[in-house]
Amino acid sequence: MSATSETQPDTKTDDRDGQEAANSDSHTRVTVLVALGANLVIAVAKAVGGVFAGSPALLSEAAHSVADSLNEVFLLAALKRSRRPPDARHPFGYGKERFFWSLLAAVGIFVMGGCFSFFQGFEAIRNGSEETFSGYIAGLIVLGVAFVAEGISLIRAVRQAHRQGESVGDVQDPALRTVLAEDGTAVLGVTFAAIGMVLHMLTGQAVWEGCASILIGALLVYIAYRLGSDARDQLIGEAADPELTGRIRELLRAQPEIDSVEALFTMKTGIDSALVAARVDLVPGMDSEEVEEVAVRIKRSVAEMFPDAGQIFLDVTDRDHTDHDHTDHDHTDHDHTDHDHTNHGHSERAVRESPAATGERGGA
Repeated sequence: MSATSETQPDTKTDDRDGQEAANSDSHTRVTVLVALGANLVIAVAKAVGGVFAGSPALLSEAAHSVADSLNEVFLLAALKRSRRPPDARHPFGYGKERFFWSLLAAVGIFVMGGCFSFFQGFEAIRNGSEETFSGYIAGLIVLGVAFVAEGISLIRAVRQAHRQGESVGDVQDPALRTVLAEDGTAVLGVTFAAIGMVLHMLTGQAVWEGCASILIGALLVYIAYRLGSDARDQLIGEAADPELTGRIRELLRAQPEIDSVEALFTMKTGIDSALVAARVDLVPGMDSEEVEEVAVRIKRSVAEMFPDAGQIFLDVTDRDHTDHDHTDHDHTDHDHTDHDHTNHGHSERAVRESPAATGERGGA
């Protein structure tokens, strides 16, 4: 016997969670807009100062700010599109939109920031650069203003992370995580560029600026790789927190009606939503009404433990039925043809009773 059940969502809980998510998105949107405004102004100032001074390090920083500005546009699109409700074409919602746009942001950092910085650095080392002393003073002033602006944006992003109860290294929202990475990298990049320009002024050797540009490029490539790697894992279906998965498994095993937990799967479907699918064998002797009641109660217990579980699939089977199938299978071992047929039927039944095949959309 195999059965699935569906519980109705708790409307009050959903409304409360939705309001909290909306407030979090609002704060994140302001943080992204602050970063976008700072980067647009700084990008123009760096580009003008870099051309005026003929500084490869400053031009590298200009490319960095342009890339960051484009990425903030991507993040704003992610914030808007990821909160769309589920529909027939996307029954699990649009939560993974944030991961997709975060991946595009990582590609933008790599191509527009990292590659251009490497190019500027190698060109400076190979050909040197011509500059005027007054041009470099203006360039250093621009970098000082950029350092202050990027620092303010970084402080706001860090405060938001702390407001959400997260450390900087454990931020779950890819939009906020990208802003933190960009602003932190920008502060370091401005520092590298300033050091390279000062050493160039003191020694007359353009190699210092070339090395600064290469350092900026390496930093951007590393950040792009980290952000892209996180987005890739989430897009292809990353499991929920292993500790939480273990707690769900223990909850299922603790139920007196459950004989064994055959399989348990979790997958993030957004920053604050996930899917839970489990296959369990029940103790013998339960009728269909009892199975239904037990399944509903278990799913509600899982939803209370894991509020982010927007979808809960529970596939329940009767151990007696499974054991009976094994007994029939043993009696046919003497006939090779019947044995193969039984194995084939057994495999088909396993597929039909898997959580992916028989689960229904459940409420959390």
